[in-house]
Amino acid sequence: MADKVVAVAHKWICRGYRVAQVVRIVGVSRSCYYYHIRYRRQRVNFGGRSIQGYSWNSRGRRISDEQIKEWLCEAIQGNCYNYGYVKLRVWLRRVYELVINKKKVYRLCKELELLKSQRRVKSRHPRRLAKKREITAPNQLWEIDVKYGYIAGEDRFFFIMSILDVYDRMVLDYHTGLSCAAAMLLIFYPGLLHAFP
Repeated sequence: MADKVVAVAHKWICRGYRVAQVVRIVGVSRSCYYYHIRYRRQRVNFGGRSIQGYSWNSRGRRISDEQIKEWLCEAIQGNCYNYGYVKLRVWLRRVYELVINKKKVYRLCKELELLKSQRRVKSRHPRRLAKKREITAPNQLWEIDVKYGYIAGEDRFFFIMSILDVYDRMVLDYHTGLSCAAAMLLIFYPGLLHAFP
């Protein structure tokens, strides 16, 4: 988006308009404009090795990229319709004994627009974020705080489970023991309900 805006600004600046005025109208800072102009001039070569246009098979025969693209299209239309570029590379290696890198297969698939969209993994555990609640009085919302410490002589851990009132951060009740499970909460939860209606 910024490239298009800078290109429009550059067109008007080349026609003789003042940089500060054009940049203000277009909505880009001067530093952004000059950065894009300098970056575009410097970046003539995109880096990396030049594309060879061929690969080798295991017998030492040169195979052109056009032939590989043809094989990829045939594979996608055939049994390999649900393969990604990594599996397509393995398929090319097995069927045509082609020595090819997965990055090259990725580039060829991208040119042919054969790449599938990334699979979104659905989390089995949905995010349970705390709801924003406005607490105006005590005993409207409680929270549980679990802490643990190390017992040096016995080489064990102990747990402290506290029930806190969110409004004034007062500890309503707590449990100390060598284990901390949900069952412990059920032990002293009924007493809390009667003590704080």
